[in-house]
Amino acid sequence: MSFKSRGDQQSSKNVISKKWALFFCLACFCAGVFFNNRMWAVPEPKGITRTTTMEAESLKLVSEGCGDEIKEVKRGSKDIIGEVYKTHNAIQTLDKTISNLEMELAAARAAQESILSGSPLSEDLKRTGSSGKRRYLMVVGINTAFSSRKRRDSVRATWLPQGEKRKKLEDEKGIIVRFVIGHSATSGGILDRAIEAEDRKHGDFLRLDHVEGYLELSAKTKIYFATAVALWDADFYVKVDDDVHVNIATLGETLVRHRKKPRVYIGCMKSGPVLNQKGVRYHEPEYWKFGEAGNKYFRHATGQLYAISKDLATYISINQHVLHKYANEDVSLGSWFIGLDVDHIDDRRLCCGTPPDCEWKAQAGNICVASFDWSCSGICRSADRIKEVHRRCGEGEKALWRATF
Repeated sequence: MSFKSRGDQQSSKNVISKKWALFFCLACFCAGVFFNNRMWAVPEPKGITRTTTMEAESLKLVSEGCGDEIKEVKRGSKDIIGEVYKTHNAIQTLDKTISNLEMELAAARAAQESILSGSPLSEDLKRTGSSGKRRYLMVVGINTAFSSRKRRDSVRATWLPQGEKRKKLEDEKGIIVRFVIGHSATSGGILDRAIEAEDRKHGDFLRLDHVEGYLELSAKTKIYFATAVALWDADFYVKVDDDVHVNIATLGETLVRHRKKPRVYIGCMKSGPVLNQKGVRYHEPEYWKFGEAGNKYFRHATGQLYAISKDLATYISINQHVLHKYANEDVSLGSWFIGLDVDHIDDRRLCCGTPPDCEWKAQAGNICVASFDWSCSGICRSADRIKEVHRRCGEGEKALWRATF
């Protein structure tokens, strides 16, 4: 009996334990669900916040404000560009002013040297010294010699206006054209008297304080520019040979395109061989300065026609006593600009051939500035042929008087 009582008590205990275990499992499950919803909320990422409607409106206003600031920045950039442009123009104006002062200084020096040397001042120089100079577009110096009377007459009969028309060319178009010549070794001799008589008839000479000679062309070129700068205030100074045909209006229109540029050197740029053989044409006695045999010259404008701006002509005038002269005048001119900030303009219309070359180009609407034969370094037999070249390649007289520079 005692054994039975113990077994019943033990089974009773086992039954109670199972019920309590089930109860505890259910209680734990409910508690887990409850605490999971209350305590395990998903955290917001750090640095990221949800914007409210008011905050969104605030952001919109801020962004609009940034847009206004961007517009202000753009407007400020335009203002800065405008100021830079104005500064650039001011620098160009200052550069021109300095060039003008240098030119006036050169003119004053030329007048002083003339007085000190005892030579009389020319009428042009007296006039420029007593009154303010007018501004011209260009001064064209036609290089000529004592023996070239027929060439000069052929130029007068073709592209160079005469008499009142030449005066009109100066007054209305601002273009000065003169035959450029010095004096003979025997000053006041028959050659000089012949030029003086020709000048009294036509009034189209610029006399230089220079002894004429083919081997002295570099010196003549230097003196021409110095004299022209002292006499006339022009934008450009042109040198052309008396056996070259020129269309004056086309030349003026070409130069005007470069009027606002400082230190301009315009021509048909070339770089020919340095000839060291004695006795040949264009022999260079100082060939050794250009390096090994067979070397070429630096780029320079061919001598038949070229133009330089006023500041370069003034530079030549001021420094003429220290500028080196090579045998060939076009090489000399190019050498004077080495080391300077010069704008070399290569324009092939300044070196067209004679007909049919210049004629074809004129028919195509591309009128040449200058025409000549390369084989002769000018128009072959120019005194006889320049009229034909003028007839076939000339721009026409009306073109000159219609032109505006």
